[in-house]
Amino acid sequence: MNNIMNKLKGSPRRYGAFDDHAQEYVITTPHTPAPWINYLGNNGFYGLFSHTGGGYSFWQDAKLRRLTRYRYNNIPADSGGRYFYLKQGHTIWSPGYRPANTELDSFECRHGTGYSKINSRLGAIRSELLSFVPLDTRAEVHRLRLSNEGEQPQSMQLFSFVEWCLWNADEDASNFQRNLSVGEVTVDGSLLVHHSEYRERRDHYAFFSVNQAISGFDTDRDAFLGPQGTLACPDVVCRGQSRNSVADGWSPIASHQLDIELAPGESRDLIFVLGYIEVAAADKWADNPPSASRQSTSAAVPYLAPAHALAHRFADNDAVERHVNALKHYWQQQLQGFHVASPEPLLDRMVNIWNPYQNMVTFNLSRSASYFESGIGRGMGFRDSNQDLIGVVHLEPTRARQRILDLAATQKRDGSAYHQYQPLTKQGNSDIGGNFNDDPMWLVFAVSGYVRETGDLSILAAPVAFDDQPDGDAALFDHLSASFQHVLNKLGPHQLPLIGRADWNDCLNLNCFSDDPDQSFQITENRQGDVAESVMIAGQFVLFGREYQTLCEQTGRTQAAAAAADAIAGMVRAVETHGWDGDWFLRAYDALGRPVGSRSNQEGQIFIESQGFCVMADIGLHNGKARSALDAVADRLATAHGIVVQQPAYSRYYPEYGEISSYPPGYKENAGIFCHANPWIMIAETRLGRGTKAFDYYTRIAPAYREQNDQQLHRQEPYIYAQMIAGKDAKRHGEAKNSWLTGTASWNYYAVTQFILGIRPELDGLRIDPCIPASWAGFSVIRRFRDATYHIEISNPDGLEQGVRRICVDGQWREGNLIPVLSGEVQVKIIMQAL
Repeated sequence: MNNIMNKLKGSPRRYGAFDDHAQEYVITTPHTPAPWINYLGNNGFYGLFSHTGGGYSFWQDAKLRRLTRYRYNNIPADSGGRYFYLKQGHTIWSPGYRPANTELDSFECRHGTGYSKINSRLGAIRSELLSFVPLDTRAEVHRLRLSNEGEQPQSMQLFSFVEWCLWNADEDASNFQRNLSVGEVTVDGSLLVHHSEYRERRDHYAFFSVNQAISGFDTDRDAFLGPQGTLACPDVVCRGQSRNSVADGWSPIASHQLDIELAPGESRDLIFVLGYIEVAAADKWADNPPSASRQSTSAAVPYLAPAHALAHRFADNDAVERHVNALKHYWQQQLQGFHVASPEPLLDRMVNIWNPYQNMVTFNLSRSASYFESGIGRGMGFRDSNQDLIGVVHLEPTRARQRILDLAATQKRDGSAYHQYQPLTKQGNSDIGGNFNDDPMWLVFAVSGYVRETGDLSILAAPVAFDDQPDGDAALFDHLSASFQHVLNKLGPHQLPLIGRADWNDCLNLNCFSDDPDQSFQITENRQGDVAESVMIAGQFVLFGREYQTLCEQTGRTQAAAAAADAIAGMVRAVETHGWDGDWFLRAYDALGRPVGSRSNQEGQIFIESQGFCVMADIGLHNGKARSALDAVADRLATAHGIVVQQPAYSRYYPEYGEISSYPPGYKENAGIFCHANPWIMIAETRLGRGTKAFDYYTRIAPAYREQNDQQLHRQEPYIYAQMIAGKDAKRHGEAKNSWLTGTASWNYYAVTQFILGIRPELDGLRIDPCIPASWAGFSVIRRFRDATYHIEISNPDGLEQGVRRICVDGQWREGNLIPVLSGEVQVKIIMQAL
């Protein structure tokens, strides 16, 4: 802790620091500029957990199976969570600071990989709260350790608190005429059960338990808070006595009271379990053993044995330690998949710990549930989830394979796809629909990445029916062919891909033309859509189309491969002919056939997306256009905080461009720094061999580098990527928004590991092609790849940015830069040489 405090000295606008040894981020005050959160959970059960204990929990789907209630955009912010109150005489305080808000003598929150710890002290009492979701468990565990560090005995009352959500979070926040009448609970000793709607169609319930006998409880929110009560000082806590309320409709909660006496030097562990239970149909109304303490809203009590059994698994501290150590071991094993030792400790911190950790969180949840995504409006995105795979396929190949098949199942025979699907049902979201014309080719990208990592070509033959042909016998490869052909079937006047509702930039709505504030930009189409074209999709088609061509070749589909090569060449010609503006690539053509992202435009003359994708696809690489485009990015789009989407920013609303021009200048897609697109430019720079420039761009948005600067300006969590940073036209240039769930995580990991460090998986082995700053003398990587662990040492004695002619594998030199597929421990040495 002293080292952490030393880092913060002289830094008035810093609120924490990294602890690399513990693999934790240490927050030293509750008063951060925004809630700084962590994610608890794995394999279906998840919780958002802020540094003061805020957040909520759900099973699989944050919309349809939300356990606890959370109010977004509330006053005060971050209201609702797993809360604890300690009452000592007239003093009431919370171990996590919130919600009592009593200033503490000391405070520290440590966010780790899948767990969080909040340590605090007031007077003689020290509190240590450990919160985590054990592996493959449908429950959160919260161990609260209270210690008396004084010389006198201490007496106190402890009150817990969670507020139940009535399952469907959308309905819970809107359908009050029903909701306020359906809440039902059962109290069985220290097990407080929420089983609203279990009497009819539901087969699940939730519970909150503690491992000790309680002296009181409450399950009715009004009884707990009192008239006009608040969470800062609920009536029950202020009076020091629970009311033993049994909720009957209105708003059910769960609160325990424990009366605690601590002798000097004594500690007490209280283990709370917040769990979710699904009951088989045959057991739904199975008999419960008699209990004198059981009280219930309903005469029909759910089958409680599974809840008691789950709570009992964590009845003592040994069990908690065993499970949290298993969780830490799991993450240690995961993080060993790729480990770098470079001249840049901050790079190592990102690549070895925080970036892959964020990748896994984003893979689990797509864009569904964060402090910026309410869990109601979005499920799993087709585009989003396909991209997320590139950051986790080396860690979770089995789950990645299943995710690919789930995504393909939402695709239609013409290659289009539902833009989103619900994780619980795996059914496409018809409210959003499709016609985002970049969607199909992302599936090709994901499948190619999976095959290159695993060598598993058999996935291409896996049966996956199209959504609109559920009885068909399609295989996954048929989906890839449909994706490829979808682009070719939707070409515009310049033989460039039609954009549809939008491409990757959801806010570039060239067929919307909305003048009605009640219309959604992204699902409104007031033009037929047969004119507006996307140069970004053209670059995407060339880049991922080559991956499709390779898969055709690897599976003996020679005619399909040749046809793909011809189509790709035709698209390159279209971009070179109609997608070039003189110094950079156009962004699009609008619905009237006019260029977008051109010098001829008054605003929005140059965009990041088409420069990134076209150069990543090697378009213009050999005629100077690629270099010119990237030089224009450096001159016109790059800032100290990252690369903005476009310049100049739109200063007014353009109906022909849609939502992008609705944002104030410098925010979101209107010339904000959309961090997701920045790694496309990093990768593009490596195609030119400019490693110093690529790495410079990397450092501008990487959290470990930004964390050293103004944390108050950045505002969001300094240990993970945010989707957006305010651009140079904004009043708060450098302020982040939309943290955690963003494709920024996987794309930056992909860029730095596969193109800057240059360790790229291929079907036949690992390609070693680093593109690094000339100042680096070298670096080493440990890379787990299929059945081998490769120990790779790269030396750069001549100060090069790129160049590998030959490699030494287990003492044997070979020409080229491809390490073959081997097994066991493999030693690799490389000396960079000019090509």
